[in-house]
Amino acid sequence: MPKKFTKAEIVEFYRRLAESRPIPRTELEYINPFTLLVAVVLSAQATDVGVNKATPALFALADTPAKMVALGVEKVESLIRTIGLYRTKAKNVIALSRILVEKHHGEVPREREALEALPGVGRKTANVVLNVAFEEPTIAVDTHIFRVGNRTGIAPGKTPHAVEIGLEKVTPSQYKLHAHHWLILHGRHVCKARKPDCPSCVVASLCRYGAKTVPDALIAAQAAGPSARKPPARSAARQ
Repeated sequence: MPKKFTKAEIVEFYRRLAESRPIPRTELEYINPFTLLVAVVLSAQATDVGVNKATPALFALADTPAKMVALGVEKVESLIRTIGLYRTKAKNVIALSRILVEKHHGEVPREREALEALPGVGRKTANVVLNVAFEEPTIAVDTHIFRVGNRTGIAPGKTPHAVEIGLEKVTPSQYKLHAHHWLILHGRHVCKARKPDCPSCVVASLCRYGAKTVPDALIAAQAAGPSARKPPARSAARQ
């Protein structure tokens, strides 16, 4: 079993991620808390890129729950047809919009229980909305963060909820607000599922992954800094 991270290693892990992405942001495009909520619901089992291609036209017509309800399911379906499971998602978007109008005065609630009561909204979606829209220090565990938590060894767990609890426990308070974004972006662009980009990984020397795609010696040299990677000086030519 991989050796657990020390507190000092965890701080250094996040320090490096923070240094590589000083101001991390969600890659989903949105206008306000409502459109963020809709975008996250639409992103389930879909890529952010795919969602971003469909939502500009949708949000141009409906950027509030009332306007979304007025569009109706069939119109929403036609606008998000390129997104997987679009029929079910269209029904959920209309249903949650109606609830927001009837029970929350057209506003997105900032309470987890109220968010999770909305159609199509689970714990992960609620965490994203709480973090991005309301700056709550929540960590939403998707497939990328689940992979990073387990592969690096920083917060291993058999379920997304277990990884979330582990990350909540070990993440230093000064890094919690942006931890979700640092981890998801790292998983999406560096610690990829099929072939992790270990040569460019800023936390490779801390990572417990046993099948890195670069030799340990190079990882150690990268962690030591540029001077450690310089080739040895040539000896003077013999007279």
